[in-house]
Amino acid sequence: MKEKVYLDSTVPSYYFDEREALKTFTEITRKWWSEMSSYYDLYISDAVLQELTNGNYPRKAEIIHLVSTIPLLPPTSALEQVVEFYLAYASYFDIQYLVTWNCNHLANANKRKPIRVINARLGLSTPEIVTPLELFKEENNL
Repeated sequence: MKEKVYLDSTVPSYYFDEREALKTFTEITRKWWSEMSSYYDLYISDAVLQELTNGNYPRKAEIIHLVSTIPLLPPTSALEQVVEFYLAYASYFDIQYLVTWNCNHLANANKRKPIRVINARLGLSTPEIVTPLELFKEENNL
């Protein structure tokens, strides 16, 4: 059985990003997508799709097409008031990994303990919050 991965909007948007400062992230994202994504069951949510649809991305149509075959997690009223939608979806649906390039707010070692404490109090699982770089199999490491 494959492990489940919830993608936030940074992953598909970085796949097509053309900014020089993010070139390495783009390369890693493309390599992960082509070589590793098939090892996992990928998921997104309406929150991700809305952010990608409403965002100001130069290659928006390609980004939307990239995620068009990824299953959408169903909306639930339990998550309507939650600020951090991505984490909430991954926790609520017991997803093993939340994959993001958002290292300020999500993939940040200083955030992990407080997130685990809050989720434990709520009776929710806590996904591993990682960047695509952290989900390469050993034989595919960069």
